[in-house]
Formats: sequence, structure tokens, C-alpha cells
Amino acid sequence: MTDLLWLLPAFPLVGALVLMVFGRRMGEPRSGLFASAMPIASFLVTMMVYFDLLSRPSEERSTVVTLFEWMPVGSLHIDLALLADPLSVTMALFITGIGSLIHLYAVGYMHGDPNFSKFFLYLNLFVFSMLMLVLGENLLVTFLGWEGVGACSYFLISFWHTRNSAAVAGKKAFVTNRIGDFGVMTAMFLAFSTLGTISYSSINEAAHSGALAPVTATAIALLLFVGAMGKSAQLPLYLWLPDAMEGPTPVSALIHAATMVTSGVFLMTRMSPVLHASYEFAPTIIAVVGAATALYAATVAVAQNDIKKVLAYSTVSQLGYMFLAIGSGAYVAAIFHMITHAFFKALLFLGSGSVIHGMHHEQDMRRMGALRKLMPVTAITFIIGWLAIAGVPPFAGFWSKDEILLYVYANNRFLYVVGLVTALLTAYYMTRQVIMVFYGKAKWNDHASDHGAHGDFTPHESPKIMLFPLVVLAFLSVVGGAMQLPFTKKLHFLEHWLAPITEESEAHIGETWAYHNKYILLGVAVVVATVGILAAFAVYAKGKFKAIEPKVLEQAWYYDAGASKLVGGPGAALFNGIAWVDANIVDGAVNGTATLVRNIGGTVRKAQTGFVRSYAALMAIGFVAVLAWFIYRGVA
Repeated sequence: MTDLLWLLPAFPLVGALVLMVFGRRMGEPRSGLFASAMPIASFLVTMMVYFDLLSRPSEERSTVVTLFEWMPVGSLHIDLALLADPLSVTMALFITGIGSLIHLYAVGYMHGDPNFSKFFLYLNLFVFSMLMLVLGENLLVTFLGWEGVGACSYFLISFWHTRNSAAVAGKKAFVTNRIGDFGVMTAMFLAFSTLGTISYSSINEAAHSGALAPVTATAIALLLFVGAMGKSAQLPLYLWLPDAMEGPTPVSALIHAATMVTSGVFLMTRMSPVLHASYEFAPTIIAVVGAATALYAATVAVAQNDIKKVLAYSTVSQLGYMFLAIGSGAYVAAIFHMITHAFFKALLFLGSGSVIHGMHHEQDMRRMGALRKLMPVTAITFIIGWLAIAGVPPFAGFWSKDEILLYVYANNRFLYVVGLVTALLTAYYMTRQVIMVFYGKAKWNDHASDHGAHGDFTPHESPKIMLFPLVVLAFLSVVGGAMQLPFTKKLHFLEHWLAPITEESEAHIGETWAYHNKYILLGVAVVVATVGILAAFAVYAKGKFKAIEPKVLEQAWYYDAGASKLVGGPGAALFNGIAWVDANIVDGAVNGTATLVRNIGGTVRKAQTGFVRSYAALMAIGFVAVLAWFIYRGVA
């Protein structure tokens, strides 16, 4: 079945091309349903490839499908080749699976939009690019998908481009990601100049065998991490992701839950042998940046009032958790949390979209409250997502977060404390969100006039096509942890599946105190989550304490504003100065040389009159001058 691997990206690509030509003729909802069928078809093919690989011995679970020779340039020969192995198939499974649910949800959410078919064209193109990213056999094919998802994120975030905020958010995402892309490109150049190849298998084999020097491995790993910081929204390049909420909610779910933001985690796991071969400070840097990002975003989320902004900063925080795992050598735990996060965060984003839809496009949580009775399915599924991300057993997020904390404790106690504080804040701000939206006093009638409504302004439940994905994702958020339970090695299904990719690079903590006392750490995680939930209930449900929501947290520690001032002030002056030097010094030197040569040529050209007598006179003068010279030399 691996011979059918090319069908995975082919289906959404065909969908995008068909919608480009016939989308408007197909109209609503046929164009949306057709677009939804494409990732569904890719998901079915992925399942067949998965079972094919699963039936093979562990060491044979890797197949390369070469489509054609893409780039033969001198000693550089790059194939457009796809790689099917446990990691790429795992990524493809939840990209196509959750992508299919988001497509179906969008059919209902985008109802009535004048650019309905164009939206689904972009969604299909996004899924195609994401599949090329994770299925690429070499860095350049991955980079093709990497740039594709960057372009599609710009189209989707700024989809409602008539709103200035959406247009600005799209440009911010595009520019910020270009900064990170510099790192990926430089890492490719360095890998090729060192090894003469950019194939993953060759680079990782060189790292395993010691053919890749530690200094080179460190440089490649950190450069790739720069790219990952851009795509996966780590400090200091995170600032595009909260603004990306300006796009339609299905975009938020697709980009921030299951696909684009996980690209950096995937790339670092794919290149884990290189990271393993690098100097010790490289993974430490990754762990510290991940922990700092997780804690920073969690503190900001506690003071946000936009229902989607809370989830956006939550995504940044959870991505920080994943990089904390990567830096601690816990690659399986990082992928485990990536998968469970895709389940519950897609659920939460789609749930927030259902609330926004039912509230007539209201996003301020201060204008909601008591929606559980009017939107029961949305409320129940959203609450399941809340319990999963808060780390309440037996929901999926508890198991993956606990495994990360286990490895972090064995690696660095200080970062473990940071992870615990982040977990407490996560439970706190997510409980705050649930209370403000679904419990307490109903506040929507107080703001009915803001929506042009007269009299009673009653929110409503979403249509069934939007609720079906919520129910499926809620189920996955409950049972998803079963793929990697901590009780015995026999229950480490994900670890056994990913072993060919991660086994040699994974940190070994079997002899540490943390491993032998993991149930104590598990209990600590439960207590921390419980404290966070109870604290939020005491503040927002019971009103026993005053809410602490300082302006500095609401404004994200003024980081975004500071970055804008820096770029708009000294940054703009610096760039204008560079542009002046380029125009006047660099271009001036080039253009000045050309002007000097042209003027000299123009002066010399005047001597070429075209008259024979003038040329004869010049020759006579020259002859006399030469003769006089020789006579003078003879006399002397």
C-alpha cells in the first residue's frame, strides 16, 4: 500500500485545482462538501499505509516513493520523493483526520460567505502543503511544504481582508515566518556543504555514525530550531500567532491545533539524531526557550477576554511544553502531546467557533455566560476539552503532559518547577474561560443592541454539521491517552510504533529517581491541576477573591507593542539607512563607474568624424612625431 503514498497529497491538490476552476459554479454547499471529501480520501489512504507498515517488522517500516528527479544541478541531485515511516504516517493521520473534521465544520460555519468556495480552495491547498512538509524525504521537499503552509496561512488569516486587522495579521504571520525560514535554509546549505546531501536518512546516519562533527551538528540543530521558533511560535517569534485569530475559526483550529504550528516539533523530531550528536548546550537552549514560552504565554492567557485569544495563548504555551520535551530528549512524549493537543485544542477552537456562531459573532467572554443550557452539545464537548487540557485524569492531556514532566524532572529540576507552574496556570485560565462562557449570569441581553438586535437576544445551538466534529474530537480527547499509558511498557503503543525513529536519540531515564517514583510525580500533577481549577472556581464562580488581571498581562507584557515600536522606530530608521546606503553608495559606485566610462567614450567618440582627410592628417602628425622622437634619440 505504500506505493499509493503519492495519493495523500494528490487528493487535496486536485481539490484545490478543481475549486480554482469550477468553485463558483459548484456554489454552496457543494464546493465545501467536495473540498471535505479530499482530506477524507487522503485519510483513508493514510490508514491503509499505516496498517501496511504496522504489519511489517519494526526495522522495515520505512519506504521511499520517488516521483521524479526534481533538481539535478552539478553534484546536487534532489528527488521529489516521499517518505513513509512511523513519524510521517503519524503526522499524516491526524493532519488528514482532524483536517477532514475541520472541513466539515467549515461547511456550516462559512455558510453565506460570498467567497465560500475560495475559502475551501485555500483549505485544500493548506492540507496539500502540510502533507508535503511531513512526507518529504529530504529537507528541500519539506521546505516546499514549509513555504506552502506559510503562504496559505497568509491567505487564510487575512481571508476577511476588508478588515484592516485581518490584513495586518496576515502580513505579520508571513513576515515573522520568513525570519524563521532563514534558519531552515541556512541549515540546508550547511548540511549539503558538509555531507553533499540533504536527505534525512543520510544526514541522520552521518549523525549516528559520528561522521557529522559535533560543532556542525550543533549549528544545524540550532538553525533548524530558529525555523521551528517561527513556525511553532516560540519566543521571540511567537507574536504572529495571537493575531492570527483574525481569520475564520476553522482556520484557527487548522493552523493552531493540528497542523502548521506543530511543524517545528515534527522537524526537530525528524532530525533528532543531529540534535543528539550536538553539544549539550543545544538541547538545553531548546528546553529553556520552550519552558520560558510555556510560562510566558500561560501568564498572558489568564487576563485575556477574547474567547479565541485565550486559546491562542494556550496554544503558544502548549507548544512551549512540546519544545521543553524536545530539549529534554523526550521525543515520544513530544509527539504524544502533539497528538493529544491536536484533539483537545481543535475541539476547543471549534467549540469557541460554535459559541461565536451562536452568539452572532460575539467573541468577548464578558458578554457571555450561562450558555450551557442554550448550547448543550457545545458546552459538554467544550468542557471535555477543558478537562483534557487542564490535565485531569483520565482525559488525554493528562497522560501526555505527565510524561513530559517525568522526563523534565529527570533532566532539569528547575525547568520541572516551571512546567508545574505552567500546568497550574493552564488549569486556572481554562477554568476561568469555561465559567465565563457557560456558567454564571447571562450577560448577552445586556449587549443585544450591539448586534442590531431588538428585545430578546437569545444565543442558539449550532447546526449538526458543526456539532458532529465536536462530538468526534470530544471522544478522542477522552480516549486519546490510551496510546501511551505509563503503567507498563506493554501499554507504550506510541513508543513502540515510533521506535525506529526515536529509539537511538531518546533520553534514557530508566535508572533515575523520577522513573522509579513516577506515580508520586503523577500525583503531584493531579494536585497541581486540582489547585488551579479550585482557585479559578473560587475567583470566578464563587467570587470569594478578586480576579487578578493586571493590564500588563492583558497587553502580553507589552512585548508586541514594544516589538512594534522597535520595528516602527529605530528599526525603520535602520532599514531606511540601509536602503539609502544601497541606493547611494552601492548603486552609486556601480552607476558612477558606468557613467564615467560612458562619458569618456562619448568624448573619444567625437574624434571619430568619418572624414578621410582628418584621419590622414592625424596619421601624418603621428608619423612626424615618431620621426622627431627617433631623431632626438639619435642626436642625444
